[in-house]
Amino acid sequence: MMTKLNWLLTACLTLSLTWLPDAHARIGYFWHISDLHLDTFYSTQGDIYKSCWQLTRAASSSTSTVTLESPGPFGHYNCDSPWSLIESAVKSMKAKQGDNVEFVLWTGDALSHSAQPLSEQKQHEILRNITDLLGRSFSSQFIFPVLGHEDGSGSYRKMGELWRHWLPTEALVTFEQGGFYSIEQTKSRLRIVALNTNFMRHDHDPEPEADAKVSHNFRWPSEYFAEPKASSRSTTNMAQDEQLAEQQWLWLEEILSKSRDKQETVYIVGHMPPGVDERHLGPQHNQLIFTERNNRRYLDMVRRYASVIQGQFFGHLHSDTFRLVYDEQGKPISFVMIAPSIVPQKAGIGSSNNPALRLYKFDTGSGQVLDYTQFWLDLPLANRAHEPLWQSEYNLTHYYGLAEISAIALHNFAERFTGNDASWFSRYHRANAVRYQTGSPCQGLCMLNHYCAITRLDYDEFRLCMETEQLPLQGRAGAVAVLSIWLLLPLLISLCLANLLG
Repeated sequence: MMTKLNWLLTACLTLSLTWLPDAHARIGYFWHISDLHLDTFYSTQGDIYKSCWQLTRAASSSTSTVTLESPGPFGHYNCDSPWSLIESAVKSMKAKQGDNVEFVLWTGDALSHSAQPLSEQKQHEILRNITDLLGRSFSSQFIFPVLGHEDGSGSYRKMGELWRHWLPTEALVTFEQGGFYSIEQTKSRLRIVALNTNFMRHDHDPEPEADAKVSHNFRWPSEYFAEPKASSRSTTNMAQDEQLAEQQWLWLEEILSKSRDKQETVYIVGHMPPGVDERHLGPQHNQLIFTERNNRRYLDMVRRYASVIQGQFFGHLHSDTFRLVYDEQGKPISFVMIAPSIVPQKAGIGSSNNPALRLYKFDTGSGQVLDYTQFWLDLPLANRAHEPLWQSEYNLTHYYGLAEISAIALHNFAERFTGNDASWFSRYHRANAVRYQTGSPCQGLCMLNHYCAITRLDYDEFRLCMETEQLPLQGRAGAVAVLSIWLLLPLLISLCLANLLG
């Protein structure tokens, strides 16, 4: 009996110690920002149904008062970001945690969705303005940028020159070749691996908005726009991209293999995440992010090197969510953190989100993610007050009731979505669009779409999850409906009797 008791006490002590932070660990912080989508043509006199651009002459001062349908000084849910929103976000980062941060992850899409017609010179100028703002605000820290699919059509070499003060020589070599790089930390064994996910993306682009194609009697300055091109991509350029994409895969495997041999830990950072978009409920081809082949290849790489990958950080979806990677036996082995955007618009789904920033807390030695604080801007309030009041939205471990940040802990949390207690999913869904008030609750297939997107990153497994999990979900909904009828039956009978006797 005493032997069993001693074994239990030893096991409990060992387990509890694994949950305590290393006494020698040094706690650090880093910011994660994504999807700024700065639109230099944004105007408070603009049309919210046409990108908040002022496409006609400004109204007279007597009729130019702000209405509910007017773009606000810090943005509008239908539009990309004004400079005032970007500047307020960076100022807030500096004020809340400026000097005591190790680095900043900037996961792409700095330019507006409608910036593609702009000349390469104008696109580069916009990127430079954002780069200078971040550089002035975080002069003592490194900022690690990655390329988004809206970050211009310029050469990698030219963009490398723009960011060379943040990237060491070794990183610049691969960045100027293909837009990807790796950085070895000098004071820890944590390595940053930045991917160019444009090579992985699904070959599917939404049609440009109609207002981006026509002038509506507004004459844009000609120096802003590039000469029309005969074709968007030549055969030569496509072949070069395929070659660079393959080089990135080979380079990534080499980096991860060397990190494993050197007992380093790795953060993988990119713009577009693997898997599907959990907020898309339409045709499945709209949900896909990587090509099928690249999605499988990425997941296979993560499975093989999960022991060294301490975290994966992406943006692109404009949503606050996460993903889980499982091994062949179904055990959760790695997690993907997806940060919401600064821009309030999410194109293509008829929904939006409030602007957001994320501050991570981590062990600077091992790279273990310990927690994060999500900050948000109540956009209507900021526009009414003419003041950007960035505030804390939630703390990850407290908000979701997690003892630690790990693949297993996040898996256990996601499994609560399919249980009888709907409050956990409600909390998640409230944060998913950064407290943006949607018209209807997310239930049934909507909830299932989130659950399957989080736990089934493989496309075939996602489709199977949506098909097989739908039946028990409908069964639970039917049971709830029957129970509700039985509970309401006495009330219905009483009402009927009252009408007869009356």
